[in-house]
Amino acid sequence: MRQCLPGEIPGRIGVALSGGSDSTALLVLLHDWAAARNVALAAATVDHGLRPDSASEARLAAGTCARLGIPHQTLHWRGWQGQGNLQAAARAARFALLADWAKGANLSAIALGHTQDDQAETVLMRLLRGSGVDGLSGMAMRNAMAGAIWLRPLLGLRREDLREMLRARGFGWSDDPTNDDPAYDRVRLRQAMAALGLDPEGLSATAKRLQSARQVLELTAEQAARRLAKVDPAGDVILQAEGFRALPAETALRLLGHSLAWVASAPYRPRHTALARLHDQLLEGQRGALAGCLVRPDRGAIRISREPAAVAEMVVPVGEIWDGRWRVCGPDQPPGASIATLGEAGLAQFPDWRETGLMRGSLIASPAVWRDGALIAAPLTGRANGWTALLDRGAEHYFSSILSH
Repeated sequence: MRQCLPGEIPGRIGVALSGGSDSTALLVLLHDWAAARNVALAAATVDHGLRPDSASEARLAAGTCARLGIPHQTLHWRGWQGQGNLQAAARAARFALLADWAKGANLSAIALGHTQDDQAETVLMRLLRGSGVDGLSGMAMRNAMAGAIWLRPLLGLRREDLREMLRARGFGWSDDPTNDDPAYDRVRLRQAMAALGLDPEGLSATAKRLQSARQVLELTAEQAARRLAKVDPAGDVILQAEGFRALPAETALRLLGHSLAWVASAPYRPRHTALARLHDQLLEGQRGALAGCLVRPDRGAIRISREPAAVAEMVVPVGEIWDGRWRVCGPDQPPGASIATLGEAGLAQFPDWRETGLMRGSLIASPAVWRDGALIAAPLTGRANGWTALLDRGAEHYFSSILSH
């Protein structure tokens, strides 16, 4: 926990509790740790409703919390429509539900029960997929994602050691049958590791060394960003073209990927192959599109802006964050008003939009206030009517978020 929390210890921490041995061990150990430091714990279990036993497993998790005197909540996901990658959808839903729960419960961070075994499997899976330094550095002990801080204090501990501790202290756990189902890639990989005698400690040590290399690469990219990049009032990232083209490929790809993810409010950078293709286009002076962003040369610069089509259907109530990064505020909140893209139709109402100094496409993709099909305000066009549209995390976040924390 000292490695997860290098600064001041927060007063309230959440625990993601599946009811399996890893998360149960995490709960028990954190209970001891928190009691000695006057830290309040709360736990939550996500019931995806995908297996008949999921409800009973959530009840077992709640019982363990009751035994330890830790508040518990079961979060339900019923969003599976039977299409796409089930595991990926369930994982994204799990993180989103837990992040919302933590925000509502005023928790500073959420602890996860990933172990050294999980880290080894992750590194090997990414190796087989051809991942680079970032992928092979494995899971971080602390990272920010989905609007929350996630902690993994068990990455240095083996699963069997944790189970032995639970047995010794009289705690049970539930076993997810999918953990032994060879239909899943991770299960087949786990079985292959055991058959080949691969050492989780060695793979985890490799990940730790690559985490140090990743930190150096991130620092180099952050320094390049502060030298070459700026964020304009429309939320576009503008890179000085000559300096960008002179960067080593690794730094350029890292900076480009981060810029795309930041403009699109995406949790991850695009895949390496797509990034490399876009990088090649930029070196040849061509424009491109990736991850919901438009990337184009612009008078000695490279401009990365939101693709209008990516936000065309995005609508949120007044008061909520729009497109993951815009906070729109006004003198009042008219009933029925919402935040949506300005769009072509909205921009057509401002024939003098060029006086803003902003790009046409950027304004089309900017937030505006609408009610019953009528435009109330378009802050970035200069027709604010008392409303403002500001980046929720500010331009400095673009630079600081390059670094893993």
